[in-house]
This record gives sequence, C-alpha cells and structure tokens, in this order.
Amino acid sequence: MVRWTIAGSLAVSQAADHPELLADPVAKALAALPDPADVGVAAIDPDLADTAAFCEAYGSPLTASANCVVVAGKRAGEERFAACLVLATTRADVNGVVRKRLDVRKASFAPMDTAVELTGMAYGGITPLGLPPEWPVLVDAAVAAAPELVIGSGVRGSKLLITGATLAALPNADVIAGLGR
Repeated sequence: MVRWTIAGSLAVSQAADHPELLADPVAKALAALPDPADVGVAAIDPDLADTAAFCEAYGSPLTASANCVVVAGKRAGEERFAACLVLATTRADVNGVVRKRLDVRKASFAPMDTAVELTGMAYGGITPLGLPPEWPVLVDAAVAAAPELVIGSGVRGSKLLITGATLAALPNADVIAGLGR
C-alpha cells in the first residue's frame, strides 16, 4: 500500500477493502483499475466533506486536493456531459476549454439533481471513478502530474487518496493543460 504523506490526521486504508465507504459506481470502477491497492480511502465527518472544511479539519494540504465538477452543454438538441478534475486551488475553465472540448455553444455546471441522478453519487462527493462511460473525464495537467491527491469517493462520508497518474489513466480521461485556472 502507498504511504500517503498528504493524509494529515486521516486513518487511511486500502479502498478496495472498504466498499462500504464508497458509492456503488465508485466501488465497481475501483475493482476495474489495474492496481486497486494503490488507492486509499479514509472515513470523514460528512459535514466536513467540502474541500476547505475538510483540509482545515484533517490537516490535509489544500494544494493536494482535487475537485470534480460535472459540466453540461447542448448541441443540436443533444445534452452533453463531462467531468472536470482540477486542483482545489483552481477553477475549471468551463466557458473556454470545456465548452470547446464538448463542442457546445455554452457550457455550465450541471444542476445538482441532474449530477446526482446521472452519477449515482452524492453531491459534494462526485469523483471521476465510476462516472457514465460515455462521459469524457477532463483532467487538468497539474492533477495528472500530482504524486498524491485527495478526491471525493462518491459519498460525503469519506475521501479517496490517489495518484494523478492513476486519474490520468482512467478510461475516457483526457489530460488538458490549462483546464484549471
């Protein structure tokens, strides 16, 4: 198992050993990874799931956290979705990079109810593992290069610890320089 230097006060275990801490689609996607033992999970207080509160409470650096947002846009009546993964210290360039990648006139954050329904994950815990297979997973180059990251687990009561390389290797992952600004 990886020794996580960014864990702060978290008690980290192998995620594959704790499916009860993961949303169902995340547990299934984790099992399909080449080396699921390289992904850690830690239980947290669900009221502290938002990134800033989480980092403050558990002593994990904000610079090692990545956020996943669901973006939607329409083209010729077809709604298109993508997941964007950027460092917590940045914001996804939705109306520039993402809009062009989705080939839509306007892109915006998907409504909370839609994101939750389509992903099978809790709002505030959405993660790139286990998303609908047809969605592109847009990964900022800084995320892909990170040796260790804390991301959502699909639920608000835990966090995953994972490498940027693992995220960049996900099916449908597209590493994009300048996605996070």
